[in-house]
Amino acid sequence: MRDTIDGASFQRMVIHAAASINSRKQEINELNVFPVPDGDTGTNMSLTISTAAAEMKKKAASTVGEAAAMNASALLRGARGNSGVILSLLFRGFSKAVKDKETIDGRDLAVALDWGVAAAYKAVMKPAEGTILTVSRLSAAQAAATARENNSVEAVLQAAIEEGHIALDNTINQNPVLKKAGVVDAGGKGFLVILQGMLDELRGEPMPEGSDDGAPAAPKDRADFESFSTEEIKFGYCTEFICARDNKKKDPEALRGFLNALGDSLVLVEDDDIIKVHVHTNHPGKVLEEALTYGALQTVKIENMRNQHSEILEEAAAQQAPAQEEHKAAAPEKPYGFVAVCAGEGVAAVFRDLGADGIISGGQTMNPSTEDIMREIDKTPAEVVFVLPNNKNIIMAAEQCTRLVEGKQVVVLPSKTVPQGISAMLAFDPDSSVEENTEAMSEALKRVSTSEITYAARDSDFDGFAIKQGDYLALAEHQLFGTDKDIYALLRRLAEAQPQQDAEFITVFYGEDVQEADAQKALAIFQEACPKAEITLLAGGQPVYYYMISAE
Repeated sequence: MRDTIDGASFQRMVIHAAASINSRKQEINELNVFPVPDGDTGTNMSLTISTAAAEMKKKAASTVGEAAAMNASALLRGARGNSGVILSLLFRGFSKAVKDKETIDGRDLAVALDWGVAAAYKAVMKPAEGTILTVSRLSAAQAAATARENNSVEAVLQAAIEEGHIALDNTINQNPVLKKAGVVDAGGKGFLVILQGMLDELRGEPMPEGSDDGAPAAPKDRADFESFSTEEIKFGYCTEFICARDNKKKDPEALRGFLNALGDSLVLVEDDDIIKVHVHTNHPGKVLEEALTYGALQTVKIENMRNQHSEILEEAAAQQAPAQEEHKAAAPEKPYGFVAVCAGEGVAAVFRDLGADGIISGGQTMNPSTEDIMREIDKTPAEVVFVLPNNKNIIMAAEQCTRLVEGKQVVVLPSKTVPQGISAMLAFDPDSSVEENTEAMSEALKRVSTSEITYAARDSDFDGFAIKQGDYLALAEHQLFGTDKDIYALLRRLAEAQPQQDAEFITVFYGEDVQEADAQKALAIFQEACPKAEITLLAGGQPVYYYMISAE
């Protein structure tokens, strides 16, 4: 049994651990439903530690301290995803604990594991139980208990892994999302695979070869991704970057506070030269803009997690369906069809009720591609397909479909808001020609006035308005209407504005973050301020905007 390890041994352990998780990354991916069901934890952890393994192969370390420092630096710069960043933190704390050590024994290992846990908990903004944090913490605690009785590195690592598996099995009971999916935590599983790889190297076990890419896990070891709706992903973009600490006067803690207001799953790590950040947000542009005030960006990675989840669902459906010929466009069964872009189940339901054949999830925080739109057009069994982008940033992508889609006529109506799209569909006449409908619907969307209420993510000055972080913002036709700390005061000002005062019909869509009781208060404000209008309140479920108001 190995009592101590030196620098060379530690380097080989990291290389073996990287091979181990690479060989099982797909298995881990298929457990990944928390914090977002995007199925990439195994890949992210594998890529993260692979950067460290590559570094280990380049240069021999003379001490454990040197090897651990090389490992921590490579992990930090190569960290991917929430789990990858946390993994880098665990080894960063480990590195600090052994920085002066030529070799380490069981007690040193236990201390290093504990320091790693402390570093991870300190950096994670909102630690959640039933995750890699829980597994690593309980593993480290058992390592310390074992080290008091047996100072062997091998014995301590073995005990940490055994306790970790007990903790991992319990994650399904600690985290409601895992319980819903019927799986254990993917990050915790990946962490134990890495520790086991390190132990296997100590024991002289052969290194795994290849990868399990495409190899499906056993049914009981795969999350039920289908039980999660893509719309449940509150913050759509996994945003990661490393920026240089050029502006030493700016405190990284201020950046932490700023990012926390823009999203969740925030992990921020800093050292003397760089700041490494992982955050889930709907505003990656704002994140990067703020980061630039601290220093030059060295690396940036932005992934659309809603698309990742949708791809998982599509792959699952393809595996369950019988083998079919290559996808072909649906044959026309009717003269006209509709494809609409929107976000929020309530809003989507309105479009479906009006006759939309295809709904594409997208909008202010998630713009679908031309390919996404073409896919829905192909599925629509109509000779003429009207497309409603419902966002000015999507119109151009939609217009590309008019020349790319074959076998169908595609007409893109330039709707810039969801209320415009709804009004256009209300103006549709199935007995009229394509030209007549295009003209009628285009005129209808021009008659709609759209207002929205969201929030300010940072202090700023815009067009004479002094905006404070956390203020409510009202937009009228995408222009800033006003700000207020009281959302009901802002709603009243909107209700008293000319477009609403002149309207015959007003629809108030309330968003995913608004309770029905609060929405009823908003309705009462409009009913009082606009007594001549017919006013409807609907649960839109849209993200980002607390309220979306249509006046016509």
